[in-house]
Amino acid sequence: MIRTTFTNTSRISILSSSRLLLLCSSMLLMACNSSSALINVSNDSRAPTTATINANRQVASQLNLADQQDFKDARRGLIASPKDLQIPSLADPTKNVWDMKAYDFIQGEAPDTVNPSLWRQSKLNNIQGLFEVTPGIYQLRGFDLSNMTLIKGDSGWIVVDPLTSKETARYAFDFAMEHLAKRYPNTTNISAVLFTHSHIDHFGGVLGIVSQQDIAQKNIPVIAPAGFMEEATSENIIAGNAMLRRATYMFGKDLARDRFGHVDTGLGKGPAFGEFSIATPTQLISGTPTDLKIDGIDFQFQYTPESEAPAEFTFYLPKYKAFGGAELVSRNMHNLYTLRGAKVRDALKWSDYIEEARNLFGDADIYFASHHWPMWGQEQIQTFLKQQRDTYKFIHDQSVRRMNKGMTPGEIAEDMTLPPNLSQVFSNREYYGTIKHNARAVYQNYLGWYDANPAHLDPLPDPQRATAYVKLAGGGEKVLEKAQTAFDNGEYRWNAELLNHLVFAEPNNMAARELLARTYDQLGYQAESGPWRDVYLTGALELREGTPDTSAEMGAMKDLFLQTPVSNFFDTLSVRLKSEEATTVNATIKIHFTDLNESYLLWVENSVLHYRLLNETAPLEQEVQATMNLPHPLFVDLLIGEVGFKDMLSSGAMSIDGSQPSVLKFFSLFENPNPSFGIVLPK
Repeated sequence: MIRTTFTNTSRISILSSSRLLLLCSSMLLMACNSSSALINVSNDSRAPTTATINANRQVASQLNLADQQDFKDARRGLIASPKDLQIPSLADPTKNVWDMKAYDFIQGEAPDTVNPSLWRQSKLNNIQGLFEVTPGIYQLRGFDLSNMTLIKGDSGWIVVDPLTSKETARYAFDFAMEHLAKRYPNTTNISAVLFTHSHIDHFGGVLGIVSQQDIAQKNIPVIAPAGFMEEATSENIIAGNAMLRRATYMFGKDLARDRFGHVDTGLGKGPAFGEFSIATPTQLISGTPTDLKIDGIDFQFQYTPESEAPAEFTFYLPKYKAFGGAELVSRNMHNLYTLRGAKVRDALKWSDYIEEARNLFGDADIYFASHHWPMWGQEQIQTFLKQQRDTYKFIHDQSVRRMNKGMTPGEIAEDMTLPPNLSQVFSNREYYGTIKHNARAVYQNYLGWYDANPAHLDPLPDPQRATAYVKLAGGGEKVLEKAQTAFDNGEYRWNAELLNHLVFAEPNNMAARELLARTYDQLGYQAESGPWRDVYLTGALELREGTPDTSAEMGAMKDLFLQTPVSNFFDTLSVRLKSEEATTVNATIKIHFTDLNESYLLWVENSVLHYRLLNETAPLEQEVQATMNLPHPLFVDLLIGEVGFKDMLSSGAMSIDGSQPSVLKFFSLFENPNPSFGIVLPK
């Protein structure tokens, strides 16, 4: 708990701004603890229905699930695999940040509670260890959501994508060195680091394997795509609190690891929950092609911004005829829109980049990437790239075609299916993204949220609409009766809509909540997409147990926050201003960072927060009521809760010139958003 001489309101207000710095896919997934159960649930009540069993069997009949080629590729080159892989937390060694043992239940035939196609993918993602892609290129798979790739240079190891957390990166690298030292004696040093893109599962573990001091003193190249730092430290920063909450649904953070719960994300098992970090790149890739020699190895880079990530590159290694595909391509359909919430991705650009890579690196005999397992053989790789290219272009073109005929997002999503020559390919299956929500993303990218129907221009809020519908239907008992019939008939999508109205109108109707939870169970069991499964089953969990009390472990972000541009912290404050309390306020304070020799002016005017970097040579136009003087790291400590105002003032590390009450008044204008807002229950 933070100690401060100010009120709790001011303390919370300052801390609230830091929550928005929980960025990037896995960065947004912090600890959530469910409240005590409100509904007693047995496995019998969560059992798959006949309709679900039949739906899953139909999926199995449509696919060649006995095909073993992916399993052969996923096991090829295995050097060693750790037994009972569990990686402890640096902060609390009694807890694990990574636990592959929890997935030991994934073996044999798919249970009736899991889509058999997703089960197959989850078995493939269970294959873990150190693998030789080809002599000189090695991968660590199953130590985190993503892969770490090691390329042998002249003087050391070129590390590509050092995982999500410092714990998993350190463990994986040490495990690799334990076995590769036999092949390459006395070569355990890191000679370069590559970040393929700006999502945290590809850079967050870097300071677990190399320090900032070593990077500086040994001139270790850190190579990333142009725009990397801006995107890595600010993607969705303003909407971070909402994305944190939604991400717990997308990745099934609170779900048990069993046949009734989380089995896989499709992209990998899931993100690691450890300490995150970042290193500032020493060189940026900003064009295609860009040729570099890194520790004696020739690299040819392809710059692919605004594809799977806002800042991304792929690369080719002529020496090995190997294409490092980053996350431009992967062994699943990816997201044009990610369910945690983010800017939609451009399907047409994405497809074009894949075609560009196919032509640039057409003689590649080896493909490896940031997720999943490699591929060998020029013909197979070319076919794979064409299929991935055409999946995204098909979704783009056919969505726009229907859009131009006046179809709405829902109609487009319902109408579209991939052609058989794409849909039957396992690497195009909907393990992560789906054609339904990707088609909606294409519509959103062009036309936004409004479908042109006047009835949808200014609809009633959900609780009001729900109450009106329930009343129209004759009351809660009538709705529940109809819902039970729909459930018995296997009409789960309709039942979800029907019961959602009832639960929002009568949130304490436990019979309605349990029947909706059972409905979500069935939808989750049938989902081929790992995130869809997790969303449905998390919804069921919260209907039964209530909305969780969510807390964010801010200390885990400290190494990353220290690299975050100062202006980002002020952006988070801007969207926290309680405008209704600031209508008559004109407040101005100055924050001076003593170590950076930078000063910022913050002021509230017209119920809006403004800030600007001060030019020491230009006179101030506003009267400053108070000035806070402190070093930047101390400001970060304040935001993550490691120190309070009282401690800072008493230590002499911070001083306030002018009116201390003015500082209190200023920060009292900012609210602490609820990190546990309702989703399946009214907010």
